Amino acid sequence: MLNQYETVFILTPVLSDEQMKEAVKKYQEMLKSKGAEIVHEQHWGMRKLAYPIQKKSTGFYHLIEYKTEGPLIAELELTLKRDERVIRFLTVKLDKHAVAYNEKKRAKTQEEVTVKEEAN
Repeated sequence: MLNQYETVFILTPVLSDEQMKEAVKKYQEMLKSKGAEIVHEQHWGMRKLAYPIQKKSTGFYHLIEYKTEGPLIAELELTLKRDERVIRFLTVKLDKHAVAYNEKKRAKTQEEVTVKEEAN
């Protein structure tokens, strides 16, 4: 049975838009090539960090929610640790309640977008 995970990583702010997209694409393709199913993705953009990391106070945040088997997580995290573009990351295994909450949240966001489009 596949478990559902969520990984948020912060990329260094010195990257160009192109370099940032290329780094994100690298992790998307790594997950897909190892058989993971990407459920949802969100680019949060440049955000202020809670505290400086490597003398940087901002970073590009990106979230990937996916289904896979456990052993892939160790491989993904090792790759993230070795990438000098990644300044922090966090992977969380989602239980059924978190999965339901995320789905509900996405449905609500989609509903708001639809209402805004209809208003215009």
